[in-house]
Amino acid sequence: MSISNAMASGVSGLLANSTAVERISYNIANADTVGYRRSFAQMVTSGSTAAGSSQATGVRTSITHSNTVDGSYSETSVASNLTISGSGFFVVNSNIDASYTSGNMFTRVGSFEPDEDGNLVNAAGLYLMGYAYGADGTLGAVDRSSFTDLVPVNIANQTISGAMTQNVSVSGNLPSQETGLETPGDAFVSSVEYYNALGEAQRVTLSFQPTDTDDQWVVTISDDTTDYGTVTVTFNDSGANVGSPASYTDIVSTATAPAAFAFDAATGEMTLTIDNATIPQEITLSLGAPDSFDGLTQFSGDYTPMIVEADGSESGTLSRVEFDEFGDVWGVFDNGARKALYSIPLATFANPNGLETTNNSTFTMSMDSGAFYLGQAGSGDTGSLTSGGVESANVDIAQELTDLIQRQRAYSSNAKIITTADEMLTETVNLKR
Repeated sequence: MSISNAMASGVSGLLANSTAVERISYNIANADTVGYRRSFAQMVTSGSTAAGSSQATGVRTSITHSNTVDGSYSETSVASNLTISGSGFFVVNSNIDASYTSGNMFTRVGSFEPDEDGNLVNAAGLYLMGYAYGADGTLGAVDRSSFTDLVPVNIANQTISGAMTQNVSVSGNLPSQETGLETPGDAFVSSVEYYNALGEAQRVTLSFQPTDTDDQWVVTISDDTTDYGTVTVTFNDSGANVGSPASYTDIVSTATAPAAFAFDAATGEMTLTIDNATIPQEITLSLGAPDSFDGLTQFSGDYTPMIVEADGSESGTLSRVEFDEFGDVWGVFDNGARKALYSIPLATFANPNGLETTNNSTFTMSMDSGAFYLGQAGSGDTGSLTSGGVESANVDIAQELTDLIQRQRAYSSNAKIITTADEMLTETVNLKR
């Protein structure tokens, strides 16, 4: 190698090591940046190729990203702050007013919180994208190899419609000692809550009046506007089914159309037609089949308040959201219902270290990374999600400072090559004198 080539090699060493120091300083500066991925400069031999031979002339750098190494978990106690454990990236968009299929990027920055409109946005101002669950609680067919079906994750103004009550069952104990008296006491009264077609809670009242006949009660059902009817229930006073209903008799309907009342003595079920909408609501209310203990009972002792089991639910508004490890966003409503709202997919790549780095700790695809797949969190090789914290940068300060010292020494050594080569050239020039 000539002296000039030696000097050129020294210059390439200066350039390469200065680039390495640049990456180290970038890592150190972002050591506290949420979701930051470390990058570093690898030294690669460079040379010029001539016919029949190859001659090394120096060194160059190749920038490598450490996107597959997790950072540490930092708890924030903010439910919408999300951390990925394992492989995968969030899909984010800087402008959700535009088409959602363009402008999408990938990031590990999970410091998401709702903005004034309820859209989840991270500290870099990027909006979280996900798949919306349908009203039936399913995602349906979604394209996980494109951004087509992604929408912004919004947790504001979420409501859940009510479900109309159709079936009600009542159980409880009536005190046998209250029957058969010359002057029976007052009726025991219990109300039954149900939900109409709009999800509004309403009530009907059940009155249990003891009679002067042993083990016999008259059951009356009504609400604020309508008396529906009465039925007499007689209980078994002996035998294997003692305490259970023996029979239902004297069925009387007092309802005025379109309200209606009917009772099936064989099953212990009454059918109420409630005039609370254009199309009246029909409810089947069970008191318990004869000779069974699945409804009313009569034993000596205290009156037991009725236990009511009814289907349906009232409408509700969102009170809080929860995030599970599989990327599902659950809405918890003030009516006690819990519903899946969104599924947050995680983008995986054949070579995540080949992603192209952009601003705000985001990445875009490159030829080296390969295509993305939007997998469900916690399935296959896709990482899982943890709520209530963020991922710190995957930078080891001690390692960076050690690398900084090494690059400084290497830089000084390359500088020494240049000064030595310069002195040698000076001696060569002086040979002519």
